[in-house]
Order: sequence, then C-alpha cells, then structure tokens
Amino acid sequence: MPAPSRRRQGAGLLGWFAVCFAAAGIGAIASVNAATFYARLAQPAWAPPAAAFGPVWTTLYALMAIAAWLVWRQAGFRDARGALTLFLIQLAVNALWSWLFFVWHLGAAAFVGTLVLWGLIAATLVTFWRASRPAGALLLPYLAWVTLATALTWHVWQANPQLLG
Repeated sequence: MPAPSRRRQGAGLLGWFAVCFAAAGIGAIASVNAATFYARLAQPAWAPPAAAFGPVWTTLYALMAIAAWLVWRQAGFRDARGALTLFLIQLAVNALWSWLFFVWHLGAAAFVGTLVLWGLIAATLVTFWRASRPAGALLLPYLAWVTLATALTWHVWQANPQLLG
C-alpha cells in the first residue's frame, strides 16, 4: 500500500488523537469525583499518589494515539482492520473502567475489567508489533501501567468491601 500523503497522515494522526482523547474524556466524566472517593479508600503503601494519575494517563493516551496512527499509516484501516478494531475495543474497555470503579463502586467488576483490559492490551500490542515494531513498543508503558492498575484495583477492592461492594 502506498504511503498516505502528508496531509492525510496529519489528518490521520489528529483523528487517532481525537479517538483516544474522546475515550479519555468519557473516563474523565466518570472521574469527576475520583479524588474525593480515592482519598476515602484504604490503599497499599505502594499505591501511586492521586496526583500521578492525570499526567500518566495523558501520556499513555498520547502514546496510544501515536501507536494506532503508526499502524494505520503502515497498512491503512482496511489492511489493519483486525489490529485497529482490537485497539478500539480495548479503548472502550479502558473508558468503562472508570465508570465501574468511581461511579458505580463495583470493585469486583472493576477488577475483572482490568484483567480483560490487560488481555486486550497484550493482544493489541502483539498485533501492533507485527504491523509496526515502534507501534507495539509504544504500548509497553500502557501494559505496564495497567499491570500496576490491576494489582491496585485488587488490593483496594479487597481492603474496602464496604465502599466497593
């Protein structure tokens, strides 16, 4: 497949940023009162401070957008349909987590959500790696962070059954 024009590449990059940050926005709506709720929870000593989450997630969403763009640029949506569809599914599960945890206070569902998300990210990383090694590599920090988030969700849910029934 011939490389897209510069204008199309730029529009594609902006489009992937829009998709990723739309998912971030959906999660952010659910997280409006997250700091207050998070502060009420018993947490393990190794839990990141609440102030770390915003900058980390902003960076991860930017890396995800660039990774998806690299795959799209390399193969186009038609030829990378499987990888990019998997990416979009994991993005939806990512946005759902904030609702499960911060709005609905469903600890078990949020934990299962992180497990599902981890598996989807791992599968996306592998498919992205096959299409573009840099794209796959850009998802490694995301997988690492969600690994930490999975462990944190488990510990917080177990330590707070009264709040995360």
